[in-house]
Amino acid sequence: MSAEGAQTLVVGAEQQGARLDVVLAELCGSRARAQRAIAADAVTVDGVRPQKRLAVQEGQTVTVDLAALIRPAAPLREDAPTVPVVYQDEHLLIVDKPAGLVVHSGAGHDGPTLVDAVAGLISAATPPGGDPERPGIVHRLDRDTSGLLLVARSDEAHRLLQQAIRDRDVTREYLALVDGRPDARSGTIDAPLGRDRHHRTRQSVDTDSPRRAVTHFAIEQVLPRTTLLRVRLETGRTHQIRAHFKAIGLPVAGDPDYGRQTSGAGAAHPLGLRRQFLHAARLSLAHPITGEPLEATSELPPDLARALERARSKS
Repeated sequence: MSAEGAQTLVVGAEQQGARLDVVLAELCGSRARAQRAIAADAVTVDGVRPQKRLAVQEGQTVTVDLAALIRPAAPLREDAPTVPVVYQDEHLLIVDKPAGLVVHSGAGHDGPTLVDAVAGLISAATPPGGDPERPGIVHRLDRDTSGLLLVARSDEAHRLLQQAIRDRDVTREYLALVDGRPDARSGTIDAPLGRDRHHRTRQSVDTDSPRRAVTHFAIEQVLPRTTLLRVRLETGRTHQIRAHFKAIGLPVAGDPDYGRQTSGAGAAHPLGLRRQFLHAARLSLAHPITGEPLEATSELPPDLARALERARSKS
């Protein structure tokens, strides 16, 4: 292993018996990258190359060569979309993602992505985070959720921003219009989420693989049939806001997967929505390099603003 990219940890008592890729996820940035490092023979446990599904033991020394994870940057796409840049410096970007744009490519999607949109702004021989499929990406938004997203422009910023999100030092606030009204002006949903037992593409509290999920909310505006909420994520599970509000009987308006179905096949939503009413409206954090306070806000896009006006007029 190259000494330059080597990182080491000693397995603690709380990690006794955990899978190696789970323990390595924090050093590598994700379990997927940890698994890739193990497959590339870039990991040793007490100096020995481990089996793929090794359960680690307290006191063992685990070393990973992060340099082995770095791949060349992918070429720029000619059909890359344009996204508004709210803030940028040499270390990071904050972009305002439009609805309908996938953050990075994956199974079933090979069209243009947000990664393609920002690739020209972070182009380097070794992309931030070392992964050409998602260079600089430290958190995600669903395809049809609009709003603010952090993107790292350097490997150091990528590492520090991921750590800040893990430490819950990044404030992520959303505006969500939900069907119905909460019982209180503010509240917290503390309910583990995982892959739904019956709908494998959805997340829910009815799961065999629960992971802690916490969502805070406060009422912004009470409307005749709906409520505009300001929502803050404490954790960042897949579909967390959408699944949590469905679980308490207040689904996000217009949500095709977790929301209330409009009557009749192909019926239009009463507010004219073609997607979930969910917008990442505010990001607040300490700059990962300078430590200075950094805050960005985003207004509701036109489609959600129109839906909100319709919601105000419903009797």
